[in-house]
Amino acid sequence: MSAGTIARAETADRRREQRGWYFYDFACSVYSTSVLTVFLGPYLTSVAKAAADAEGFVHPLGIPVRAGAVFAYAVSASVVLAVLVTPFVGAAADRTGRKKPLLAAAAYVGAGATAGMFFLDGQRYLLGAVLLIVANAAMSVSMVLYNAYLPQIAEPEERDTVSSRGWAFGYTSGALVLVLDLVLYSGHESFGVSEGTAVRICLATAGLWWGAFTLVPLRRLRDRRVDRGAEGAVGTGWRQLAATLRDMRRHPLTLSFLLAYLVYNDGVQTVISQASVYGSEELGLDQSTLITAVLLVQVLAVAGALGMGVLARRYGAKRTILGSLAAWTLTIGAGYFLPAGAPVWFFALAAAIGLVLGGSQALSRSLFSHLVPPGKEAEYFSAYEISDRGMSWLGPLVFGLAYQLTGSYRDAIISLVIFFALGFVLLARVPVRRAVAAAGNPVPDRI
Repeated sequence: MSAGTIARAETADRRREQRGWYFYDFACSVYSTSVLTVFLGPYLTSVAKAAADAEGFVHPLGIPVRAGAVFAYAVSASVVLAVLVTPFVGAAADRTGRKKPLLAAAAYVGAGATAGMFFLDGQRYLLGAVLLIVANAAMSVSMVLYNAYLPQIAEPEERDTVSSRGWAFGYTSGALVLVLDLVLYSGHESFGVSEGTAVRICLATAGLWWGAFTLVPLRRLRDRRVDRGAEGAVGTGWRQLAATLRDMRRHPLTLSFLLAYLVYNDGVQTVISQASVYGSEELGLDQSTLITAVLLVQVLAVAGALGMGVLARRYGAKRTILGSLAAWTLTIGAGYFLPAGAPVWFFALAAAIGLVLGGSQALSRSLFSHLVPPGKEAEYFSAYEISDRGMSWLGPLVFGLAYQLTGSYRDAIISLVIFFALGFVLLARVPVRRAVAAAGNPVPDRI
């Protein structure tokens, strides 16, 4: 067989894996959109309020918690759980080379917990909080393993494009499912179900969608086996994790990028998880308006992810991300002044967010893939996921505390501007070309 034939076969195999890889975004993104962003926040808040005492407090474990803060606190707790679990999963995946079984386990735990939200009714706010914590943590673990495939299935020059296409697939599925959700929710009476039942069906079907389409990447992705001795997985995993943390100190530029990402991504994650609560509770918008706004975000995020991928090929990923952070700062700052009961301004805000959301996330992932030493993909992406989720408890916690203390969500939104502005400054100081070379990877022409 000639060298050209072998090269073409390898390219075809790589393209096949890439197409399978895209479909995990297609599978799990409906959780982020339908569940976390649209339905669960307002619905869990209403369930908690139904269980509250005359002063508006619930008492999990005897602790007085304002009912309107339950969702934000549950999101923060899920992040803490994810931070505790993901480093070990990443170390175990790199040691064994078996990312796919771990990906399957995390995906189906998350999908199962999401499907179980169908039983969230009456005053079962604790059930909702527990299912949210499990599903959100499982989502984080699965994303460590999913992201760790990127350096293995894409050449350096194509990673921005491949990463952007993955996000585009995810936002496409999110938009498709939201259209179906909107039909069911808006016409629930014609379908013979109550509004609450319609919401619970939307939550549960997101879990079923997640589980069903996860089968595609599980069929197409392949494990790369490694030989690292015969020590027990648990002991080696923790020792390897400690070694990874020590090793990361030898790559201070990679750590500098992670710090910048940790800061600005906290703003992104807080917008994703708290936007529907802000819209419903502070601005007085109804559920149909929120669904339409998030649908607008999904549609424009597809174009934004692909468009920013094109910009990255011309100007480099770092400059493109910096541009998106400037846009985020202006957009969220404007969100502070949104008038209550004015859907048109909320739609304008959603459009601006959609254009920068997918691209800033996709390019951050592809840029980090260049900063990972070869053979340590899952370990380093576990650190990336900690940066993705590890400080993301702070934004929801700020929102929860702000409501706890003031009864208003609006007072906390200005903090997000600080996250984006500070993240911009920190990222601007990272010499990414030197960082790629220091990690032992080839430096792309534009980065």
